[in-house]
Amino acid sequence: MKKNLIYWISALIIGAILGCQGIVWLNELFEFIATAFTRLFQFIAVPTIALAILTTLASLGRQKNAGRIFSHTVTYTLLTTISAASIALMLYLIIQPENLPVTTLNNNSTGIPQELDSLSYYDHILSIIPNNIILPFESGNVLSVLIISASFGLALAFMPESENKQTVTRFFSGLQEILFILIRAIIWALPIGIIAFAGQLAAQIETGVIIGSLGKYVAVIILGNIAQMFLILPLFLLARKLNPIKVFKAMSPALLVALFTKSSAGTLPVTIQSAEENLGIRPGIARFVLPICTTVNMNGCAAFILVTSLFLMQNGGIELTLGSMILWLFISVISAIGNAGVPMGCYFLTLSLMSNIGAPIGLMGIILPIYTIIDMVETAENVWSDSCICAMTNQDLKEDKKS
Repeated sequence: MKKNLIYWISALIIGAILGCQGIVWLNELFEFIATAFTRLFQFIAVPTIALAILTTLASLGRQKNAGRIFSHTVTYTLLTTISAASIALMLYLIIQPENLPVTTLNNNSTGIPQELDSLSYYDHILSIIPNNIILPFESGNVLSVLIISASFGLALAFMPESENKQTVTRFFSGLQEILFILIRAIIWALPIGIIAFAGQLAAQIETGVIIGSLGKYVAVIILGNIAQMFLILPLFLLARKLNPIKVFKAMSPALLVALFTKSSAGTLPVTIQSAEENLGIRPGIARFVLPICTTVNMNGCAAFILVTSLFLMQNGGIELTLGSMILWLFISVISAIGNAGVPMGCYFLTLSLMSNIGAPIGLMGIILPIYTIIDMVETAENVWSDSCICAMTNQDLKEDKKS
């Protein structure tokens, strides 16, 4: 583990140095390698989610504590997501970003992805409900895949014991083992990907210094993520008698992948592998808790939705009382839980919400160029929160057995 950590940190430093050199062909190579690794993680992510949920739910008949695992997961998800949004709200009230000039808002509306202007939150919910079995896997619709795999898993769980049930269960379990062999191979080559990701990021940081009101807005989000990662979540772990440093070190491969891929769903294979092999989480818990957390536990997304919504409404002249802010806190939590763990998922969802209340969505065009950095940090926070929930659930069930 320590040797791998040295490799990853070294790769990070080497990539950052090379990316700053401005060598065109090298930056193009970095972009190619980074894209290849991202595609590999995307390739492995959806079947990992489906098989992890399916095989775990299929074993419900043999696993008496499945209900307790689920209840612990949901409870911790709500607690951590609400705490993340609450910290973001407090920082917003303390830092108090000012309004941007009206001309700036009007001149940047063209930066918004136009196809999202007309989306409603109802459209987002409807898109989750699958209308065939193939399309969600083709499009990478994580929540639809979750619904399909949960349905098949529960059907297998309540299917009468027979040779057919055993054959189907063994088939899916065998596919899952094949996936984990592929995951280990990708992780073995991960230092090459980290060099490329770091080099690509270093080459892209040319947008200038973020100042003024926009700088305060970004500061609220970044500081909120940092506070949740390094203060609040460690306190949750300590409350459950877990060492935050030990958990963080064990999950560092997943956090690095999350930072660069900007997709908690894409990071899931590495998250599960790190939880089982580095942290010692029981497979029955890791393969059940982590896929669920990947789709519903969005600490960073809740903070982004809340802060961005308040910022847009403030710039649109909408009066923000403490009561309305608290209301939007809970709207942000519920919206984040319904969001998919894919790149820019929070951005798209916030834009959908704001377009329905007449907020100046032209501001989203200004945020878009700097969203890459925000997305990286909040995805790492999401995966760190998933890891903490998994570790705490594992610890709780150990204590339940002792009592």
